[in-house]
Amino acid sequence: MRVLLVDLPARDGFVSKDTVVGGYGSRLLPFSRVTRIIGELKRRFLDVPSVQLAHIAAILARYGHEVIWSRGEIANVDVAIVLSSLVDHRHEAAWADRLRRATGAHVGFVGLAASKLPELFRGAADFVVIGEPESAVERLARGEVLTGDSVSAPAPDLDALPFARWDALEERGRHHVPFSPRPYGGGIPLLASRGCPEFCTYCPHRILAGHRVRSVSNIVDELETIRDRFRNPYVIFRDPLFTADRERALMLADEILARGLQLRFECETRLDRLDPDLLDALHRAGLRAMSFGVESVSSEILRRVGRRPTPEPHQRAILDHCRRRGIATAAFYVLGFLQDDWASIAATIDYSIALDSSVAQFKLLTPYPATPLWKQLAPRVYETDWEKFDGFTPTFEHPHLSPRELRFLLGAAYTRFYMRPSLVAHWTRVTARPVRSMVRWADGRIARRHARKERASMSRTVTC
Repeated sequence: MRVLLVDLPARDGFVSKDTVVGGYGSRLLPFSRVTRIIGELKRRFLDVPSVQLAHIAAILARYGHEVIWSRGEIANVDVAIVLSSLVDHRHEAAWADRLRRATGAHVGFVGLAASKLPELFRGAADFVVIGEPESAVERLARGEVLTGDSVSAPAPDLDALPFARWDALEERGRHHVPFSPRPYGGGIPLLASRGCPEFCTYCPHRILAGHRVRSVSNIVDELETIRDRFRNPYVIFRDPLFTADRERALMLADEILARGLQLRFECETRLDRLDPDLLDALHRAGLRAMSFGVESVSSEILRRVGRRPTPEPHQRAILDHCRRRGIATAAFYVLGFLQDDWASIAATIDYSIALDSSVAQFKLLTPYPATPLWKQLAPRVYETDWEKFDGFTPTFEHPHLSPRELRFLLGAAYTRFYMRPSLVAHWTRVTARPVRSMVRWADGRIARRHARKERASMSRTVTC
């Protein structure tokens, strides 16, 4: 059997899917000069291959089937499996329908969007996989013809799954890029666990299946296969909480060193699940970048959405330690929680600058389907186009801020964070005191200029 695995690039803006936003995906349509630059950087550095499809490829190959990868190229195959997203579902469905008409292939969809909103894909598909895809794909590989909504149980033992198969992809991670730990073209994604043990009401990472982990030896065995296939690999751990278990993270670092694996990697985690000794151990093993959610500077707002606050002194201490070790940091912020107003969002933007991570990502609060937040905010949701649930578009009636104000504040956050000399000094690791003093002076002047422009724009925004 010939099987086409399809991960379509977006028609508009930059779309991240696979495990991003739990699998619903995110779309950045640039809305300012700064976001145009960020969109281009995302295209160059964040367009990584799909780890979900790579696991599906491994199962099919285990049973002797031929696997063909596609970024939109149509081929004569028996079956096509399309990676779904919420933010680009119309494009994905239209492409699948066109493939069926052109080749007669049996077409199915996988992913969180297909699992939670199968009605978006049924008209263009012969089957829609509901759940983690491996169980259904194994039935397909054994000869079962999947039809309709095909329920797929979560994998109970992650160690039993075959390693993600990358042999059909061109080699990545060979091009060095100044000031960035991640190479041009992204890296090789790897899942060391699935699900999330936290209870944030707005996050889709825990709505498909429960939290499970792979054994340390199994993870490092896969790292060895990646090292053997790719020269100087850069591995992207896609777990939402990589250091959930401190001892397990230390064991992983020790095992990487014990086997003499030469690689670099990045991860996503919580700052309160880190300490200097753990960071040092992970750095010795190859950690060069990490991302984490700050979300809001207000502890009370975070508690209201089920997120445990991390004390500010600890956040600052961890980032200071990362700077000393040369570990790049990416902080995530969410604007527009129900308790937010102009003052609280302005405080969060100010805090993002004070924390001074290497990069920052700002998004608007979005009530994603099947999350606890969706159940709470459904009566307030006015947006009916699921593709607008992209993280950058207002979708519900906010009690204190209009959609225009929310978009204005989002743009201001990106401008204030990225349009300042101290960020360049941070990226280039300038430490000389006279230079840093001059940079701080320049930051103050530029901040005042931003403030003048914002006041002028603010009056137009509020009155429109």
